[in-house]
Amino acid sequence: MKSKPADKIQDLQFFGEFGGVNPSVSDSSTYTFLSAKSMSETFEGNTDGCYLYSRNSSPSNLYLEEALAAMEETESANVFSSGMAAITSSILQICKSNDHIISSRTVYGGTYAFLKNFTPKFNIKTSFVDTSKPDEIIKAITSKTKIIYCEVVSNPLLEVSDIKSIAEIAKKHNIKLVVDNTFSPLSVTPSKLGADIVIHSITKFINGTSDTIAGVVCSTKEFIDQLRDINDGSFMLLGSTMDSLRSSSVLKNLRTLHVRVKKHSENAHYLAKMFKKDGVKTVYPGLQEHPSHDLYQMIINKEYGFGGMLTIDVGTLKKANKLMEKMQKNKIGYLAVSLGFYKTLFCAPGSSTSSEISEAEQKEMGLTEGLIRFSVGLDNDIKRTYEIIRKCMKELKII
Repeated sequence: MKSKPADKIQDLQFFGEFGGVNPSVSDSSTYTFLSAKSMSETFEGNTDGCYLYSRNSSPSNLYLEEALAAMEETESANVFSSGMAAITSSILQICKSNDHIISSRTVYGGTYAFLKNFTPKFNIKTSFVDTSKPDEIIKAITSKTKIIYCEVVSNPLLEVSDIKSIAEIAKKHNIKLVVDNTFSPLSVTPSKLGADIVIHSITKFINGTSDTIAGVVCSTKEFIDQLRDINDGSFMLLGSTMDSLRSSSVLKNLRTLHVRVKKHSENAHYLAKMFKKDGVKTVYPGLQEHPSHDLYQMIINKEYGFGGMLTIDVGTLKKANKLMEKMQKNKIGYLAVSLGFYKTLFCAPGSSTSSEISEAEQKEMGLTEGLIRFSVGLDNDIKRTYEIIRKCMKELKII
């Protein structure tokens, strides 16, 4: 019987130093050697199982990396101190001066700002296109294009990229396809669709408790080794190492990801259907009206549903703010950025998580001021949650 990603995570067993069911935490910044020869060999990368300095790696980080590589079905993985560290390090490892990147027009605001404002300092240019339309990608390719960058489900508009078609385009032109899978862990396996590099902000669904900032790059052993190279590896030289204690904490939470993703999806799907029934403009990939519903249905691992993210549009920023404040007061969740928490989180992305994007560009891509992004929580009784939200909406005359 073929193992699924969640099964592969489940099958990993790391014993603690004294037989603990959780692996021992490596709480050291540096490691000792029994011989000077072993130290020099470790510096050269020729010794397996030896640790030098925790900026390079640590046992705790390697345990988590093995589990995340199993989840994404890649050869290897490298954890980082943040999702942005994983994104920026991957891009800088591949690109040099005069290179070109094609990116989705709707990506996380920090990613957008990095590509729009920071990489041009290194003479790296980016074309922003609608990656749900492969023809637009083909038109943007030049002889200098090194990366096609997209999110499986875009932040915050929930546009779905056709990863399989994009991968075929990328391979034809010898371009690396880098995919951010933060919104859809376990639901989608980009490596199986042809992605070369898969990135997550571990901060979100993977960790699930909103107490850790971390990221990961999952890819071939060759690319991960390049990131770790002591002479020109972006991970190694930029110093974006994840703390061992945090790695240990995330590894524990990762064990329940399959359960949490199913509940996030179940709850979000219910709210989306009910909001739509109430006449509220709702975007959720699980609704048949979503432009990429059929595409997403083909690429998801169906047992995990369509994800825990949805958006509604209440018309104006003033109404959006009032609704969010009222929902928070009624204990629906928190008016906060981020996602994947066990309580529902909501924000108006145009003035928060996507505020790096200019108003003109927001308007062009369809990011309206009245848009509210929901990361739906693990509520036990989602019908009760809906009734409270509906009451808030009625009081504000949104419905």
